[in-house]
Amino acid sequence: MVNIRDYERFLELRPLNVRKALPGSRCGLVSVRDIAAAAVGEKAIALAVNVRNPYTALGVMRAAKNTDSFVILELSKTESGYTGVNFENLPWFAMEYSSMLGDGVVYALHMDHYVIKSEADRDEAVVTVPWAISKGWTSVAVDASHNPDYENLVFTRDLAMHIPPYLGLEAEVGEIRGAGVLTTVQEARYFVGGLNSWGVFPDFLAISNGSKHGTYDSSKGEGEGIDLGRTGEIARAISPYGVVIAQHGISGTPLDKVGMFREYGINKGNVGTLWQNVVFGLEMDPRSGNAIIENGSYVKNPDKGVPMDLWNEIVRWADSRGYSRNSGDYKRANLPFHHKIMALPEKYRNRIVDETERWAVKFFEAFNSGGTATKVVESILARGDWNSAPERRIIADRKDFTRENAPDGGMSSSDGKDYSD
Repeated sequence: MVNIRDYERFLELRPLNVRKALPGSRCGLVSVRDIAAAAVGEKAIALAVNVRNPYTALGVMRAAKNTDSFVILELSKTESGYTGVNFENLPWFAMEYSSMLGDGVVYALHMDHYVIKSEADRDEAVVTVPWAISKGWTSVAVDASHNPDYENLVFTRDLAMHIPPYLGLEAEVGEIRGAGVLTTVQEARYFVGGLNSWGVFPDFLAISNGSKHGTYDSSKGEGEGIDLGRTGEIARAISPYGVVIAQHGISGTPLDKVGMFREYGINKGNVGTLWQNVVFGLEMDPRSGNAIIENGSYVKNPDKGVPMDLWNEIVRWADSRGYSRNSGDYKRANLPFHHKIMALPEKYRNRIVDETERWAVKFFEAFNSGGTATKVVESILARGDWNSAPERRIIADRKDFTRENAPDGGMSSSDGKDYSD
């Protein structure tokens, strides 16, 4: 941990947008650029937590402080529409929780899966994303993976050029749809090389390597299918560009396998549905956090998460909308029940936050991230400048990344569904 004098200097070296958006704050909000560099240097993985309820942020931040780990709080474009958390209020929730904990938590705010499927989406994004950055967000994941390879490259380039280079950048090639759906090495090399040729330098690349977002229904034979062999091949192929892998869809993956990720070029790990399971108080596999399904329904633990009467109300609400009782659409209960969850008596709030902290510690241990918070602060102090833009250069030629030589021949493999969370 750093001393008080060094922390005061560190506060002056936070990203410019953070100091402008949160004046007077003492929170350790940094750019994902700095977290990415520390993760690679320490051979660690940055835990990226999708915050569908503010209690998740509090529990994870408490765990991060107690283990001296960096952490990324994130929210996807779609999550901002169906939860009580959004791009405007999460910076304030995180700042307040940081203050409650005595500050010192080193974290970033990441706009996850900012989906672009069309020119209209792109045009909206070049307005909305800079607005969110002005609120304190310090990283963006541009997701145009639904499109053919060339359009993905161009849409990603267009939005990336509206994101300051001192902030984190993630890009995605190949939709994340589950076991057997794999991004090719050729696609990844074309995509990252093409971005480099335009002077766009991502920190992370998300790929389709066999994971999916949400719950694996073991009663139907579903299981986690992350192909670490393909992941490692892609990581080696894109390493000349200074890009590493972001692993999406970790909920439901055994922790012993999670602990192996960093051996395959993975330095960011996204966990989302697990935290929602904790808030709802669902029974989970203790090895993976996958929600248990019995007789076609999630199983509620009466001693965890929200109280049984509120859970039964959520089930009735879901039934009225025609959702199956093991549906991923239960995520849509977050917004209509947000205020009731936030107003729960202290007993229930505490058990949600405590369980969240316990799971976060498990991931920090598996990700080898203990001590990384101090490493980030030390690296920023050593740089002596708030600007974390990476020292990279263009090494690719644009003529090699045209529509005509796109690996997919201009034909997207998307089935039209949304797999972004």
